[in-house]
Amino acid sequence: MESPKKCEKILLHEDVLEHHPTVLRGVMMQKLNLSFEEENLVLGVDPGQRIGLSIFYYGIEIERSVHNSIEELVYHIIGILSGLRAKRKILKIGDGNMLVAKQIVKMLNLKYCSSFELEFIDERKTSMKIKNFNQRGKRDMLSAKYISQREGYRHSILPLSITG
Repeated sequence: MESPKKCEKILLHEDVLEHHPTVLRGVMMQKLNLSFEEENLVLGVDPGQRIGLSIFYYGIEIERSVHNSIEELVYHIIGILSGLRAKRKILKIGDGNMLVAKQIVKMLNLKYCSSFELEFIDERKTSMKIKNFNQRGKRDMLSAKYISQREGYRHSILPLSITG
């Protein structure tokens, strides 16, 4: 029996289910063909003692999380960048803690083998000044979301495999 030329049902192959839930969410959005927004993957990072992360795909926030180590964050970002297809992959990092920001970029550049765009974002007025607001890193995640929505000076990061 031949398979139909056009299938009305959206199918996900079981190997997709092995990915992180954020990648799975993004793949479902790809399959739904959401054409109301540019196909950009934007990751906002609020660097600090706790590192906030906000991920937007097709203009919709698909993850908001807090990370306690740079290495764990970088491996998570690599999983997202390599797991989702996008015309543009943009990493926006707040400039509030440039030491942590530069460590993130350096480790990403060493471990991720594809190009992406990088922006350092002016972090002023991204943190909420509300008492008791930072339980479980809520303020860091919200700051990362604000960072992901701002424009900064853009650098194209080419992998070391290309630049040597």
